[in-house]
Amino acid sequence: MPAQGMPSSDDIITGRQKELKAGGPDPEKEDRVMLLRQRVSRIYYLNKFFDYPISLKPQTFINMGFARTVKSGFSYLHSCAVKREENSLEDFYINRFGKTLYSMFFEGYTEKLWGRHPSQISADWGAQRVKGLSIAAVIKDVVSKIVPQKSREVETSLIEQFVYPKFGPGQLWETAAAEFEKLGGKIIKNCKVEKTVVKDGSVKDYICSLNGETVSFDGDIFFSSMPVKDLVEGTDGVPDNIKEIASGLPYRDFVTVGLLVDKLKIKNETKIPTVSDIVPDCWIYVQDTGVKLGRIQIFNNWSPYLVKDPVNTVWIGLEYFCNEGDTFWNMDEKECVDYAVDELKKMGIIDGNTVVSDYHREKVKKAYPAYFDTYKDIDKVVKYLDGFENLYCIGRNGQHRYNNMDHSMVTAFEAVNNIISGKKTKENIWNVNTEAQYHEDNK
Repeated sequence: MPAQGMPSSDDIITGRQKELKAGGPDPEKEDRVMLLRQRVSRIYYLNKFFDYPISLKPQTFINMGFARTVKSGFSYLHSCAVKREENSLEDFYINRFGKTLYSMFFEGYTEKLWGRHPSQISADWGAQRVKGLSIAAVIKDVVSKIVPQKSREVETSLIEQFVYPKFGPGQLWETAAAEFEKLGGKIIKNCKVEKTVVKDGSVKDYICSLNGETVSFDGDIFFSSMPVKDLVEGTDGVPDNIKEIASGLPYRDFVTVGLLVDKLKIKNETKIPTVSDIVPDCWIYVQDTGVKLGRIQIFNNWSPYLVKDPVNTVWIGLEYFCNEGDTFWNMDEKECVDYAVDELKKMGIIDGNTVVSDYHREKVKKAYPAYFDTYKDIDKVVKYLDGFENLYCIGRNGQHRYNNMDHSMVTAFEAVNNIISGKKTKENIWNVNTEAQYHEDNK
């Protein structure tokens, strides 16, 4: 039986089959809330598509060419025989994939994402995000599909389907907010926390700015999903060493450019059916270091209900990783859009005849908590914050952990369970997504 507020199996539809009927979806006739999506994400490298994660299909070796394939094979065998001490993310990747595949599919993209070379990033990031994935895991998965087994465990990054809200992730939060208010809760928007007031080892209240006025909110229990850096900075009486660690925690900011186009130059050469036969990808990872673009989303494939005319137009999202205040961040919207369009043409994703009929640029500060600089000492900050009995740090920024949306929600579930049960330790909240496997990895 589904949890309260969650869709039952009757509310879930297999999206692509429904969408292909009559050439596309009909939001007025389809009232189910969740879509069962085929997880298709690929790497765009050497102007060719590679499976993400890298597979052992014949097309992979054709795309790589004979020389690269042989070199990659010997490089991987060397990594099996000679293991590096894992002092960095670079060591982590090379141990699992070999130096050649690391150079092709991890090195450049990782540096785009974090603005740092993998040799300067903690191996913790790989341990959390890649988990058990390796060439050995890929081989094991291929064999398990060929040889029947009673139960088949799948590495997270190899999962092939997921459930997605019909109108995007925002629909989930809108529904949750409506349920909260229905039960008597009150949501105050556009309210900025300026200061956390503590007394006798507990949080007493938050001092906030709301519509130009200073207001205070007291309470018995507090949840914080704000960046750890900001929480510590605005809290009374924090020791200098904790302040120093928190102030040095790094982040990577994010700009996404949405483009509504009439067509894509890249063609659907897979056997996966799509509306208007566009490529089936949810995400396309851009390994080419000759462009700044890091990743492309095709919103038609997440849910065609997000697109007014999914038969004749395609909404694509272009993801750029940057730092707040740098040159890219400070571009005006039109300049940024023109830059993005030029990169798409350079890559062969669109051509000069493609019509861009609409666009939108969105900036997100502190989108990615990063694992370098003072991060190595974050356990001291965690211990300090856990000292406030009635404060629970949850979510991606609330824990300075690169969690996905599902795990960010689970941290909140764990916190609530602790409160209900009277559990005092908070280790279970901080330990969400530190196990070897988990449900889904959308990056």
